[in-house]
Amino acid sequence: MAMRHRSISLLVAAIVTSIASAPTWGQVRAGTPDLQGVWQALNTAAWDIQDHAARPGVPAGQGVVEGNDIPYQAWAAAKKKENFENRLTEDPVAKCYLPGVPRITYMPHPFQIFQTAGVTLILYEYDHAVRTIYTDRPNLPGPIDFWLGVSRGHWDGGTLVVDTIHFNDKTWFDAAGNFHSDALHVIERFTRTGPDHMAYAVTIEDPKVFTRPWTMNMTLYRRQEPHAQILDYECNALEEEAAGRLK
Repeated sequence: MAMRHRSISLLVAAIVTSIASAPTWGQVRAGTPDLQGVWQALNTAAWDIQDHAARPGVPAGQGVVEGNDIPYQAWAAAKKKENFENRLTEDPVAKCYLPGVPRITYMPHPFQIFQTAGVTLILYEYDHAVRTIYTDRPNLPGPIDFWLGVSRGHWDGGTLVVDTIHFNDKTWFDAAGNFHSDALHVIERFTRTGPDHMAYAVTIEDPKVFTRPWTMNMTLYRRQEPHAQILDYECNALEEEAAGRLK
């Protein structure tokens, strides 16, 4: 574990050094948009990705799912309903598991993006999670079982397209019980739309659970505070359990 953290620290240090003179809005290098900065989703998707009314501990919110419809297979729709009924104890986040992808992006915690020519690194405030997205090499052979999957990226004009596979089946899309299997395939599209805004689109594929692919869309906002940075957040199972009783 110590070697893992040391390797991550060295990688982050190298990236920070390489971007010290990079612009905050423009291009990291010719043809590569600059996505760097501290970003955060300002919506209620972490609680429920669909339209939902307020309930204890959960603010009302507008959904991020296109058409507000998740195309579950019949058995999976029943499982989702069961998950919702047992959400106070069964939500993986309440057990301090990593939220998975894409949920970790719209948790109520910021994250920071760093870029080099062949690597995009995302550091999440939530539980010190790290994603390394290579844009210069193919995906690893599988099957592999990861909480955040294995990500590979490529540039489509001004959009970073991230293709992620090799998930386990232990994470949910939100605290309302929307779930997936180990066949999950996630395609994320990060598109900078201005100095402080980024469009984030996510296509979900899972033939074990859904009848067709479906998509979520939201806006990510760049934090504006002077010296904005991600801080420490350690998940505490007792804390999460206590919070869950309010839902």
